[in-house]
Amino acid sequence: MNRLIPGTTMKFTEQARESAFSLISPVLEATGGLTLSQLSKLTGLEGTTIQNWIKRGWVSATKGKKYSEKQILRILLINMLRKAMKLEDIANLMRYINGDVEDTSDDIIEDILLYDILCRIIFTAEDEGAFDAERINSLVAREIAENTKEIADDEKLRKAMYVMVMGYRSGCLRTEMEKGLEVILDEM
Repeated sequence: MNRLIPGTTMKFTEQARESAFSLISPVLEATGGLTLSQLSKLTGLEGTTIQNWIKRGWVSATKGKKYSEKQILRILLINMLRKAMKLEDIANLMRYINGDVEDTSDDIIEDILLYDILCRIIFTAEDEGAFDAERINSLVAREIAENTKEIADDEKLRKAMYVMVMGYRSGCLRTEMEKGLEVILDEM
């Protein structure tokens, strides 16, 4: 299986299991951010798509030519859900969790912790082959309990994270379905 880190084109490694974003952080620290072309390679997104998300207010505007940690995290979160959810729904979900993209004072959880928790839940569910509602809710509850000091509203976050994990899984299933359909259509 060619397992990727959610929202990226990077191959899964065991280091990603606990802190997926830790694989990207050293590059940001060394370079002061990513350029649009580097971010496109990291995410597999076209530069125009990323710029469009900024214009729509789903990602904060860049200061200069480099994308910051916060911007990259928001792009990764949107990217990991876009195969299964409408972009407007993803934007609403992100607002539900962290309010205004420019204002961090209303955030329930920092984007880096949100991303790492989501990745941990996804990796665990994939390893177990268990994406049923009960198991995902259990994994979400465990992660929230382990990180309760960093979370402002447990119940709100629990609901949103469940939707995000299931949205990610739905996107993976959709990709597999499309591959199967392509094989059938090629045989016609």
